[in-house]
Order: sequence, then structure tokens, then C-alpha cells
Amino acid sequence: MNYPNKINREYHKTISYANRGMDLENIINDTNEYLLSKDIALIYKKPTPIGVVKVNYENNKQIIEKAYFASPSTLDYNGLYKGKYIEFDAKNTESKTSFPLSNVHEHQIKHIRNVIKHDGIVFLIIRINGICYLLNGPDFISFIDNNTRKSIPYDYIKEFGYELEYNYTKGLNYLKYVDIIGGYKNEEN
Repeated sequence: MNYPNKINREYHKTISYANRGMDLENIINDTNEYLLSKDIALIYKKPTPIGVVKVNYENNKQIIEKAYFASPSTLDYNGLYKGKYIEFDAKNTESKTSFPLSNVHEHQIKHIRNVIKHDGIVFLIIRINGICYLLNGPDFISFIDNNTRKSIPYDYIKEFGYELEYNYTKGLNYLKYVDIIGGYKNEEN
């Protein structure tokens, strides 16, 4: 970077992929807050179940110093929409051509199967190539059951998924497609 007085400094942007899904989660969290504020749906991000080992008490605050994951988490979000149980997970991929199935753990796949079995609405929101898609749980499971691939091709996601629109005020309009997969008459959300 060229500063005044001919001082040259280099600028290095540190790229971290540790929280690459956080932007998508923030968008979904904002969307869910909007849906709650308008009394449209009751959807929450589930906390990761942890077991606390050591707590430090400082300035009337409890600070967890040591903890462990108590059990594997299922999917990130759950709640109610039009009287129906809804659950979904948000996933990102840097791949331009496919969504790696390694991004979805075996216990999550089992959980998706159970939600389908009990007539709940379950899906993945997948961001690939900068576009968010809603992939219905049954279409996701169908791909796993009928393929030996270790990733879902982008073409499959475009064919069976729903491209989600983003609105600055309302957020990511995933409920528009939940209406379709849930068999509801579509009302403007």
C-alpha cells in the first residue's frame, strides 16, 4: 500500500476458513429474528450440547474454562412453522462443482432420516458458488441412497434445490420453498 511521504507498507489479508459458514449463519439468524418479529415462524438456532468441567467466577460472571462436547449435535436450526415441525442445517462449500458429503456427518444423516420418518420438514441450506439453495431432506437422502459418489454435483443441487432470494429487510426467503415442500398454499412471507 502506498502511503503519503513515500512510505510503503505491505498489507496481508489473513484468510481463515474456520468460520466460513458464519456469514450464512448470521443471515439465517437475522432472517429468523425477522420471522419471529412478524409472528410468521418460530425457528431457533440450537446450542451445541456441552458438558462443563471447570468454571471461573470473575466480577460476578461465570467463565467456562474447560468443557467438552456432551453429545453430537444434530442440525443447526429447529422450530415450528404453520403447525409443523421444521429442522435444517446451513452448509457452505468452497467447491465450485459439488457439495462434499463429508460436510454432513453420519449422525446428521440418520437424524434427517428420522425427521422425514416422523413427517417433519427437514432440509439443508447449501451455499455453493455464492448462491444459496434449499435442498429438501428427501432429495438429499435420495441422492445418498442412489449414488456411490462422495459429493453431490452442483447440477443436482440446481435441478432439485430451490435457489433462495435474499432481501435486505426480510433476509433469506427459505419459507417460500418450505411452503412448496410442505404442501402449503404459498403466502407472501
